[in-house]
Amino acid sequence: MTDAQIAAIGAYTPRLRIVAEEFEDAWGSFNAAGVKQKAVPEADEDALTMGVEAAERALDVAGYSGADVCHLAFATTSPPMAEEDLTARLVNVLGVPDSVTTRTMTGSTRVGAQALNGALDAGPWGEKIGLVIISDCPKGAPDSDVEHAAGAGSAALVVDGDGPGKVLDRTSHVDTYPGTRFRTGGDDKTTGLGVTQYDREAFTTTLGGAVDTLDDSLEDVDAAAVQSPDGKLPYRATAALGIDAETIAAAETVSSLGDTGAASVFIGAATAFMEDTKRLLLAAYGSGAGANAILLEGPVPVESALDGETELSYAEYLRRRGEITSDEPEGGGAYVSVPSWRRTIDQRHRLVAGRCSACGALNFPPDGACQQCNERSVSFEAVELPGTGTVEAVTTIAQGGAPPEFVEQQSKSGPFVSAVVALDGPKGKETVSVASQVLNGDTKVDIGTAVDATVRRIYSQEDVIRYGFKMQVSETRR
Repeated sequence: MTDAQIAAIGAYTPRLRIVAEEFEDAWGSFNAAGVKQKAVPEADEDALTMGVEAAERALDVAGYSGADVCHLAFATTSPPMAEEDLTARLVNVLGVPDSVTTRTMTGSTRVGAQALNGALDAGPWGEKIGLVIISDCPKGAPDSDVEHAAGAGSAALVVDGDGPGKVLDRTSHVDTYPGTRFRTGGDDKTTGLGVTQYDREAFTTTLGGAVDTLDDSLEDVDAAAVQSPDGKLPYRATAALGIDAETIAAAETVSSLGDTGAASVFIGAATAFMEDTKRLLLAAYGSGAGANAILLEGPVPVESALDGETELSYAEYLRRRGEITSDEPEGGGAYVSVPSWRRTIDQRHRLVAGRCSACGALNFPPDGACQQCNERSVSFEAVELPGTGTVEAVTTIAQGGAPPEFVEQQSKSGPFVSAVVALDGPKGKETVSVASQVLNGDTKVDIGTAVDATVRRIYSQEDVIRYGFKMQVSETRR
């Protein structure tokens, strides 16, 4: 079918969870069948940052780096910016060459399958690879079925010419079913007409149409990762797909993560391959309606972080979703123009420091006089730091004490830890100090606490999202 294969899968979900009972207490009912709890993004997480987490894991387990990528696709129904090429930011964060071919796909929950098909059509690329990132955090009106089910998560697939994941067959099918699930222009909340029988018919007919045109038999399929807007609808499609409920259950994640949108099928694939699945059906569906069926043969190596550790109350959930939070106050915070921010993007995205040409000391940021020898007329050799370090000084920014540009984040997530961190250099015991927020979960941060870098939203200014590094406590990294 194709010479390109699946080399590895990375998967990620935020650590926060909310259980169904919290919605029942708040609304008197919970309108997401089969969902026991769901993943919730932190205030500084979105589809792009979650995608980075999955991509780093996929590259790591496949034994590649960003420098090996020559085809990059990003698929989501919930892009952080309605109009901006977010692949440019992903390229910089992941250290991908700027000559890479990129694709952005959105507007349907099956865009992940479409992006993967595009990569399989384009590859293989000799010694280079393709990287497909699928990340989503759908949102609906507070009392809607969509919102009750809406989770968050991401997956990334590495595509090359000799990966262990063999693509046996792939097909697609479309049928006209308007109104099943949609989002109007200018709105960030997904909705639907809510006609149950009509929705079910669209789902089963379209998925069945895709599977019916597969050349390979599904008799030996061990697991089926089926699009899961809730925990009931996938099982309504057993007859149309020609598989049993146990096969769907083998790749099911919606009960513990909620509806992860475009990422749903691929997080399910990661889960199935972690359980030694040998033959897997991917069945992706997008309202409107369209479906893709992809038959894979494993095993496929997986690196994931899918567990959750912090349960939210419903009020805390509303804060994370931005329903009951404060915006940046009038007058704003410290103004940093977009051109000024761009000049420091390599430092913010990939921790690129500078080595002083006079004394050899590391400087971060690599600008101005050397922090060690104070020589002003020096040049700096670019040095990418490994992203590990140790806390040197720490404080907690309590509620109401945040700088204006961080008020929105603090309003959503509460007090946050700020620290001076000694970042490790690339060799020996050399370090360079930098100020950073520290993501600690429920872990106490002290002087000497080991931390690792991750990329998150810093803040928005002039409606442009500023992304950059934050540190997280090493022992809490999943």
